[in-house]
Amino acid sequence: MIHVKFFRGPSESPLVSHGEIGQMTGMKAAVIVFPGSNCDRDLAVAFRQAGFAVDMVWHKDTVLPTGVDVVGVPGGFSFGDYLRSGAIAARSPIVAALKSHADRGGYAIGICNGFQVLVETGLLPGALMRNSGLKFVCRPVELEVATTNSDFTSGYTAGQTVTFPVAHHDGNYVASDETLAALQGGDRIAFRYREDINGSVDRIAGILSENRRVLGLMPHPERAADPALGMTDGTQLFSALASAGVNA
Repeated sequence: MIHVKFFRGPSESPLVSHGEIGQMTGMKAAVIVFPGSNCDRDLAVAFRQAGFAVDMVWHKDTVLPTGVDVVGVPGGFSFGDYLRSGAIAARSPIVAALKSHADRGGYAIGICNGFQVLVETGLLPGALMRNSGLKFVCRPVELEVATTNSDFTSGYTAGQTVTFPVAHHDGNYVASDETLAALQGGDRIAFRYREDINGSVDRIAGILSENRRVLGLMPHPERAADPALGMTDGTQLFSALASAGVNA
């Protein structure tokens, strides 16, 4: 069982408190919850298993919990994917705090719908469009670890093949020639699909911010971080991030 607190701002009590978190690394994660999020608890479990203390933060809050090291923006269908996937969530009250956290060098990870939200906020470049085949893609896929030069991917080896599940309809990553050149030249492509599954330019599955502390990716490492689920390749992502905090 995961023990989490639901953060409701500095003057309010947690909505849910199940006692003290177990032994931790000293790193603290906050997982933002939007209406329609459905991978928020999965992400919290993955953080918890890597040793993070975890707070769940409602999208209408305006501040993050004190001492947060990494903000997780989970997958799902925030606000029903109306307008554009992630567009409404990117205008939620908590996003100002997320952007301030990232601007001062804090870590953030956006997975699937969370990647779409990070792009809509401007924290990551490019856009995520309808899959080229116009079909929802939902299956485990092979990825290439394109760089190990980040605290998210340092637990892998360059060129390593890992398997994460995908579940998206709007995962086709597009970018201008200038943006693509910046990503490629700056070693900011974190993961590539081994084969084209959705039309993404350069088979991009995940990218990093300029300071390498914000990661957005369409595949779900949190669904590949538990032996009970049959896949564990996502474990290294969360454990590497935890280790980075301990060794900082």
